[in-house]
Amino acid sequence: MRSNDARRPFARRGILELRHGPWAGASADAGLETLRRDLGRALASVCPASLADRREDLLQVAMMKVVELRGRTQGQAELTPAYLYRVAYTTLIDELRRMGARKEVALEEVEQGPAQPVAPGDPERAAGAAQIARAVRDCLQGLVQDRRLAVTLHLQGHTVPEAAELLGWEAKRTENLIYRGLSALRACLSLKGVQP
Repeated sequence: MRSNDARRPFARRGILELRHGPWAGASADAGLETLRRDLGRALASVCPASLADRREDLLQVAMMKVVELRGRTQGQAELTPAYLYRVAYTTLIDELRRMGARKEVALEEVEQGPAQPVAPGDPERAAGAAQIARAVRDCLQGLVQDRRLAVTLHLQGHTVPEAAELLGWEAKRTENLIYRGLSALRACLSLKGVQP
């Protein structure tokens, strides 16, 4: 019993303190604030540090789940610490599944990857390759996000069907975004003096 309390510090309070809403003798806003605080604690107890930047979004999703439950039960649902913990946990798991399905990789992580091999002993060629890589990166940043994602996958060697599957889009849409994005990328590179 003690180990569960250590994992869920908010669980030490009684159910009376966890009554959220006007039926507990408080205003609706006060009930939502209490609910938000308690759900935030529950989420903090399960959310890994790697998702700290998404914690507020996860809290909003968890709040919506609880508010929907209250609407379905006309406020009669008992919001115990165990229930709030379960909502926080399932919200986190849902987000992790979505992230896995999208296979998100930040552009900065791609940039920090290993450098492209360059022939040793040719500093001019190495400098030229670095300049081209910088120009491509700058031009990619200027593209609309959907085009940037599609073109980046294309430049990494993915086929249109593979890119469509990774992005969760239809193949035709992905193909159009790739070709329009490549056209914009070529135009941008030409303005920078780099001929693709």
